[in-house]
Amino acid sequence: MANFKLGVLKLGCIGAAPLLDLIVDERADREDIDTRAYTSGAKLDPESCGPPTQALIDFTPDLALIVSPNAALPGPKQARNAVLEAGIPTIAIGDGPSKKAFFKKNDEGKQVKNVPDNLGFVVITSDPMIGARREFLDPTEMALFNADVIKVLSATGATRALQDVIDQAIESIRGGGSAELPTLTLNSDKAVAAGQFANPYAGAKAIAALQILESVAAITSKGCFVEQDASKYIPLVAAGHEMLRAATILAEEAREIEKAANTVARTPHAANGSALAKTELMAKPG
Repeated sequence: MANFKLGVLKLGCIGAAPLLDLIVDERADREDIDTRAYTSGAKLDPESCGPPTQALIDFTPDLALIVSPNAALPGPKQARNAVLEAGIPTIAIGDGPSKKAFFKKNDEGKQVKNVPDNLGFVVITSDPMIGARREFLDPTEMALFNADVIKVLSATGATRALQDVIDQAIESIRGGGSAELPTLTLNSDKAVAAGQFANPYAGAKAIAALQILESVAAITSKGCFVEQDASKYIPLVAAGHEMLRAATILAEEAREIEKAANTVARTPHAANGSALAKTELMAKPG
């Protein structure tokens, strides 16, 4: 049987993007899957998104993951439509502003899902916008911000939630049935449930960390797009990054509580791609 082909398209950057292609094969020893990643770099305009999108289509993957900020923007939307038109089942992964790409209001004014059958999505509400003001953001600050977001998403369970839905989609397609694609708004409750915390204090700290990240998104968006007075927007974006640092400390504390009780949940992939599980450090996953 041919290996399952997974294509990962990274357009711009959110916290979920840098390691997305690696969480499906964390030890680089899976024998059942071939993964290729393509990127537009930092930019999101259609001209930048076009070539990597075509490269992914040429790879003819069995499943595509498309990750970007604000999936409703022209570049990500164009890329998503091209991949779907090629008949490739797709999961779009985005931040809070991406929600408007996947929902519409019905006649009663309620938000309802609005996606074709071969498109799934995961909206990570706690994947915040960076404080992108030139007076504040340099390459070092950018790298620190993304490292902290990755740590919080990982330690609180959001990364495992992504792992779970991707694994489920792969297995459904490989099984020959219809693709089981998620339509998931990944809030703090769902992320922490995937984190499998044994200690309620650890779970509470994880929820707090994710809730702070949602607040970071609000304050950095205001600092980048609303406030035009530099004496006001510079402290705003700096405050957002300080909030993220506080969330990182909480997330680390949550994991340390689980480590102290020897109850850290681990879900490695076997060489054949099946999901394994364990908690005790010295136990073998099964």
